[in-house]
Amino acid sequence: MPDHDATQTPDDTAEPELPGDGPAPADGPGSGGDDRPPPTGGGGRSDKMPLWLPKAVVLALTLYAAFLLANWAFHRLTGLLLNILVAFFLALAIEPAVDWMAHRGIRRGLATALVFLGVVVFFGGFLALLGSVLADQVRELVENFPSYVDSVVVWLNDQFGTQLEADKLQDDFLSSEWVQNYLKQSADNVWTVSTTVLGGLFKLLTILLFAFYFAAEGPRLRRTLCSVLPPARQAEVLRAWEIAVTKTGGYLYSRGLMALISGVCHYIVFLILDIPYAPALAVWVGVVSQFVPTVGTYLAGALPMLLAFTVSPWAALWVLVFVIIYQQFENYVLQPKITSKTVDIHPAVAFGSVIAGAALMGAVGALIAIPATATLQGFLGAYVTRYEVDPDAHAPRPRRGRGRTLLRRMRGALRR
Repeated sequence: MPDHDATQTPDDTAEPELPGDGPAPADGPGSGGDDRPPPTGGGGRSDKMPLWLPKAVVLALTLYAAFLLANWAFHRLTGLLLNILVAFFLALAIEPAVDWMAHRGIRRGLATALVFLGVVVFFGGFLALLGSVLADQVRELVENFPSYVDSVVVWLNDQFGTQLEADKLQDDFLSSEWVQNYLKQSADNVWTVSTTVLGGLFKLLTILLFAFYFAAEGPRLRRTLCSVLPPARQAEVLRAWEIAVTKTGGYLYSRGLMALISGVCHYIVFLILDIPYAPALAVWVGVVSQFVPTVGTYLAGALPMLLAFTVSPWAALWVLVFVIIYQQFENYVLQPKITSKTVDIHPAVAFGSVIAGAALMGAVGALIAIPATATLQGFLGAYVTRYEVDPDAHAPRPRRGRGRTLLRRMRGALRR
């Protein structure tokens, strides 16, 4: 018989099981064959992409592509937009005259055409007069060029003891490599100059066409723009439009009237001094002095002074004196009376606006700077409330006695 006392049972000989010992489950991390992922703790993250991320990426790329397309289109259309802006201000300037003619029974399209015809005739005559003066001066300079060279050569020989010859100098100058290269480049650039002139004429026609439609269809254009706005906004838009028309047209008409007065006054003086090309010079002074702020009178007076030197130095001096006197008369007597009913822009503000416009948009910006400033000033005058300032009001001044007493107290505290 087996000895039951000698037999050993597993419970008597095996070591106790530690936590974690035993066979690993066969079906993954979960017990009982569960395929669900273990629960994530506080610091765990899921590797799955959020549903909103692809949509956000597509939206960002779409916006970026739209921005690039708009930027490309804007740079391509900058010239057209500037032409439309100039045409808009031109239409604002002539709209009061068109309205005046339309209220008297003339059809609006015909009234616009008549106003444009007057503007084109005026500026065409102005350019024709200046062109005749320039052509005559160039012709006179070419005819007298040999005598000018002879006079310079004689003066150099007398002053420095040289033995220069005018004929030899002219031959050397004309046969020099620099002159030949310059003439060749000028001949090659004829096509470029022609293209530039044609481009300028096309821009001018574009501006006139848009300005004609803006002025002829002004009421219909305003109704079209206001039809998409609520009634309260419609009133504001119409008010702003009327301010722009009134201020822009009033400023240009006042400048035109002062240009006429300036031209007549200078024409009389030029006739008295017997200066050549008096009509053309009078038109030049009238236009430039009024549409170039602050320094326009002095710039316009430079050309008559140069031509007055051909008469005598005293004639040039009298022209300078009259230009200075007339500038003071215009600033302190004529301009306040004429512009008091339209818009009065300070000379410094007008000059600064021209510089800013030229820096932003070149010659076009300088051209529309003053009408834009006049319109902005009209907006501020209509929408900004101004209050009267009491001339007797002043800031209270500190009393000297209190300051001295406080200083004495501080000195006594330091001594202690």
